[in-house]
Amino acid sequence: MKPVIAIIPAAGSGRRFGEGKTLLDLKGMPVIVRTLSALQAVEEIVEIIPVMRNDEMEKTLELVEKYGFTKVRKIAPGGRERQESVSHGLGLIDREGCIVLVHDGVRPLVTPEIISRAIAALGDLDGVVTAVAVKDTIKEVRDGLVKKTLAREMLFAVQTPQVFPYTVLMEAYTNALKSGMHFTDDAAMVEYNGGRVKVIEGEYTNIKITTREDLIVAEAFLRQRS
Repeated sequence: MKPVIAIIPAAGSGRRFGEGKTLLDLKGMPVIVRTLSALQAVEEIVEIIPVMRNDEMEKTLELVEKYGFTKVRKIAPGGRERQESVSHGLGLIDREGCIVLVHDGVRPLVTPEIISRAIAALGDLDGVVTAVAVKDTIKEVRDGLVKKTLAREMLFAVQTPQVFPYTVLMEAYTNALKSGMHFTDDAAMVEYNGGRVKVIEGEYTNIKITTREDLIVAEAFLRQRS
C-alpha cells in the first residue's frame, strides 16, 4: 500500500465556541492530543501534518514532544478558512505518490479502527468519506417556510476522516483555486472535479467539537469508553 499522510486542519477561529477549541481540556487531555493519538496509532499513516493557528503552533510543538508523536515532523500555519488551511498542509507533502487522509482536529473521538477502514476502502477510487445515516427528518426551508421534506433514507451526515490519492486531491485544489470556488469539505471538491467518492459507515461518537455542548457530550462518550 502507498504511504498515508494525514493532514489535520485545526486552525478554526472558534467563533461559535467563543475561543479556540483544539487546546481545550477534554477529560484531562487537550482536544488535539486525543486526535493525534488516534492517528499516531494507525500503522498505515507514516506522517501527520497538523495545521494550526499561528498563536497555537508553539504550544502544539510542546505537546508533540510531550506525548511522543513521532509521526508529526511538520506543522503548517492555518489559513483564513478550512480550504486554505488544508492547502497549506498539502504544500508540505513531498511524496506525490502517497495517499492523503484529512481529519478535523476537533473530532477527537475518532478511533484507529475507522481510520484504517477508510484507508482500506480507497482502492482505485478517487475518495472515501465516512458518514452516518441521518436520524432526524430533514426539511428544505426557504424564508421560514417548508419547501420540501427530504427522503431521510438517502441522507447522510458526512464526517472525517476522508481519504484521497494525493494527485486527485491536488488537482481538485488547483482547480478550485483557479475558479475561486469554495467547498464545505474536501470530498465535495473532488466530486465537483468529477471524482468517484465512496461513502463508508462512520461512527455516531465521532462528533465535531463546535459548541460547548459538544464538549459535554464528548466527555460523556469518553466516560463510556473507560
